[in-house]
Amino acid sequence: MTNATHLPAEGLFVGRARASDASHPLVVTVRDGTVFDITSNVAPTVRDVCELPDPAGHVRSAKGRPIGPLDAIAANSFETARDPGKPYLLSPVDLQAIKASGVTFVVSLLERVIEEQARGSADKADAIRADIAGLIGHDLSKLKPGSPEAMEIKAKLIARGAWSQYLEVGIGPDAEIFTKCQPMASVGFGADVGLHPVSTWNNPEPEIAMIAASSGRIVGATIGNDINLRDVEGRSALLLGKAKDNNASAALGPFIRLFDETFSIGDVKQAIVRLKVEGEDGFSLEGASSMAEISRSPEELVAAAMGPHHQYPDGLALYLGTMFVPSKDRGETGKGFTHKVGDIVTISSEKFGALVNRVRLSPDCPHWTYGASHLMRDLARADLI
Repeated sequence: MTNATHLPAEGLFVGRARASDASHPLVVTVRDGTVFDITSNVAPTVRDVCELPDPAGHVRSAKGRPIGPLDAIAANSFETARDPGKPYLLSPVDLQAIKASGVTFVVSLLERVIEEQARGSADKADAIRADIAGLIGHDLSKLKPGSPEAMEIKAKLIARGAWSQYLEVGIGPDAEIFTKCQPMASVGFGADVGLHPVSTWNNPEPEIAMIAASSGRIVGATIGNDINLRDVEGRSALLLGKAKDNNASAALGPFIRLFDETFSIGDVKQAIVRLKVEGEDGFSLEGASSMAEISRSPEELVAAAMGPHHQYPDGLALYLGTMFVPSKDRGETGKGFTHKVGDIVTISSEKFGALVNRVRLSPDCPHWTYGASHLMRDLARADLI
């Protein structure tokens, strides 16, 4: 297990941490390898930082107190070795709504159709994959959702009897936006991440998440794991909530990188997101996604989630979707990939650092007990609000 966040030397980062000398989560930043507490009456939450006219400027100039070296705090963030008396990292978002978009990479659309056609059975997936690929080909990377070409592909699949709700959101005019978890429910670097015990076919989803203020202005981004139960979602799209929203099933971090002169939406669009899974059984899996291949831009997806049709007064964290759906066999040939308890998942990107988590069953992960009401009470006791 690696404890390193691999945070870039340049850039402005904001996140959250726990320290034993404060009842409330701390708003923190990193300066020269040291984590600083910058919690203040001006911005007592990360949500408040993001609502400021210049979030990056605030973080750059904010006075703070050092709480420890980043490496030591990251090492203490893992559930297995955590000393609660020492600082550790949390998810970098707090009061923001946590949403996700799906089927945003047309190149991974077929996997979703296959998932549904297989009805949650990994055994059937390979045969269906070969059948559909033979019908329409493999390279859909240039396909634009809603275009005439996209509608032609859709017609072919419908004629084949492979109509799917995933086709509607993957190549049709409307994006899929769903709730990943409630505000304050996401977990951060080093935390255990959870799988619902009913699932026997599941996978990590390495993604970038956009951070938007209540106005809809995108102020930064982070990386995340939109953990998915393939068998549950494959049985019915109406089970999406069960497939996606479980205890500790939404990971974000290690920090939000704020937009400034060193980092912009252009960097997000060119990012490479890497995934590594290391199992206690010796299994290893690696892969990568290129954001340049996303079929709907980050701006389009944020606009689909919020605007005149839907407001988020505390802002938004929006997972952008993934093109990486692991299919490498783990064990018996043809069974494909699924997680095992104890897997270490590392999601990384050059401009963001690395998010590292251990996989467990959701009931065995620390239960979510600290919500928005607790945060408000603790901030009030500290005279921060």
